[in-house]
Formats: sequence, C-alpha cells, structure tokens
Amino acid sequence: MAFQKRSFQARAIDNLMDEPGWHVRLSAIAELDFANILSWTTKSFGARQSRIYKDTLVRAIGDLANGPDVAGSKARDEIMPGLRTLHVARHGQPGRHFILYRAIEGRIIEIGRILHDQMDLQRHLPFPKD
Repeated sequence: MAFQKRSFQARAIDNLMDEPGWHVRLSAIAELDFANILSWTTKSFGARQSRIYKDTLVRAIGDLANGPDVAGSKARDEIMPGLRTLHVARHGQPGRHFILYRAIEGRIIEIGRILHDQMDLQRHLPFPKD
C-alpha cells in the first residue's frame, strides 16, 4: 500500500471535520478540486482573495458536519440517487461553487466534487452510478 502525502489544506480540513456530529470526508478528486479552485483564485485575484475564498469553502464544508440536510442543501436525485448539493455562497459570503456530496453509513458525509456553479453537474459526477 503506497503512502500518499496529503497537503496542509487537506489535513486542515480533516481537523475541522473531526467535530462531533457527522464526519465529513473529501474524495481525492474533491481535494484536487479544492486545490485547483484556490490556485485559479490566486492567479486570477491574488493571494489575499484566495485566502478569503478558502475560508468560504472551508466554512461551507464545515457546515456539513451538522448533517446532510443542512439549511440550503438540495437533494439532486434527478442527477444521481442520494446526491445532494450545497452552494458555498452562505453566511453572507459570496461564492460560485457547489459541493456535491452524499450521506453514507456511519454518519459520514462524503464530498465527491467541488464544482463551479456554471458547470454541467451531470457531466462531472462525483460517484460511480450504482
């Protein structure tokens, strides 16, 4: 079994998600989405804005520790059974991304993707179809 070095950002998110309630887990592709979003934001808007948007993303991800039916989430069964979305524009913070996730056994929220809200979600499914 190969050891994969995890980024500081991924470890920071994991630490945030260890709170009581639901455990939130990011897939490898969701971690890559997170890193790519911040990289693009830094290149386009600068390091300060990237830090601000990182906080927005982490806060939205943290809200999922309250469970899959967190305020503002939406069931997306028309795309895939059990799929839900949560827009990161929350608590007065602007944002342009959706978190695509599902609840699985053991009180786990599994985040499959973090996608721009202009993307066709069906073309970027986060989980294999059952």
